[in-house]
Amino acid sequence: MTEKKKNPFYQLPVGYDKPIHLTLIGLTIFGLIMSTSASMGTDAADYVGLLFTVIKQLAFIVAGYVAMIVLGHIFSFALCKKLLREIVIGTAIVLLATMFFREVGGAKAWIRIPMGGRELTIQPSEFAKISIMVIMATFLGDVENQNIKFEELVKRPFGFIGVFLFIVMILQHDLGSAVVMAAIAAVCFLIPKHKVLTRAQSHLLMTVIGALGLVILVLATPLRNIILNAESDFYMIRRFTSALNPFMDKYGSGFQLIKGLISFATGGLTGVGVGASIQKYTNFPAASTDYILAIIVEETGILGFVALFAGYMLIIMRLFNYAKRIESEKAKMVLIGTAFYLFVHYVFNVGGVTGLIPLTGVPLLLMSSGGSSTMSFMMAIGVCQAVISQYRTGRLK
Repeated sequence: MTEKKKNPFYQLPVGYDKPIHLTLIGLTIFGLIMSTSASMGTDAADYVGLLFTVIKQLAFIVAGYVAMIVLGHIFSFALCKKLLREIVIGTAIVLLATMFFREVGGAKAWIRIPMGGRELTIQPSEFAKISIMVIMATFLGDVENQNIKFEELVKRPFGFIGVFLFIVMILQHDLGSAVVMAAIAAVCFLIPKHKVLTRAQSHLLMTVIGALGLVILVLATPLRNIILNAESDFYMIRRFTSALNPFMDKYGSGFQLIKGLISFATGGLTGVGVGASIQKYTNFPAASTDYILAIIVEETGILGFVALFAGYMLIIMRLFNYAKRIESEKAKMVLIGTAFYLFVHYVFNVGGVTGLIPLTGVPLLLMSSGGSSTMSFMMAIGVCQAVISQYRTGRLK
């Protein structure tokens, strides 16, 4: 009997999906180039600062790639079940650790590590999204006991995730991340077919549809004018009114959205060329983070946007394709959860920078400068590659 072939430790395991891997590498390289270009605006007169930003982003990419390879080899649902307590406690601790660092923009969402007069920032809520998928899959996937009560089945996963959401939304004041985390948990909850979950799944689906209908109602009826005329200093109200009409406060809450729209208009079909953006030099502080899509379109045009969209869609469609073929509910929850992780970040970021929805501060994965979101998503892909490898080699349990 011959020994099964194994890939070396520096490669993903045998059976991994090459199109996903190559697309991820391509998007990551493109993102590094564009985040470097966008950072030239804020660090135009500070070459050391620009070099630090680039090295920091590259370090996150390398760390994310290594973590992806490691997870591709070691991840299994049996290991997750064994280490579940450590995963839950560890996630809660790093989320709470942000309370000891200063807030930015009203949020205490980052761990800040001083480095020679500069800072390395880590956003734990990005990594909590992976924990949520693992927790939901471990507790709710492939449950064989058909006589278990609903409360007994959901109390622990919902309790753990509820704690994470409380920390992020109430203590950290990071509503955007909390919404994404809740959305990922909701999508994962809709996947299991256990009979005691059916009614709650139907209610959840109807609630989501109702919420979307309410948003459309607000945007398409006279209620829109009520919001526009509302006088409030609450930052969420200002973001909402800015999305509806940024020119109402063009030097305040609507300033960045107007800058972004100008960048979109300037880019045209092919863009002005990588590195040649004008808007990034005109007091555009979030050009490399929340509004990096505006710089991408300005410099690479509609074609660059289409290429970015195509890369995202290829990853999403291949993850859904495997989820459709695999019978394991745990695997489906991880694969679809990761696909939705990418999709919801895309929708929230693109919607925010184009004014279709209020800005949430959600980064554009693999593009936005910062590093935590890039590293987190690469780790999520590593988990998916482990599942795909185990499925294709007959080792999935």
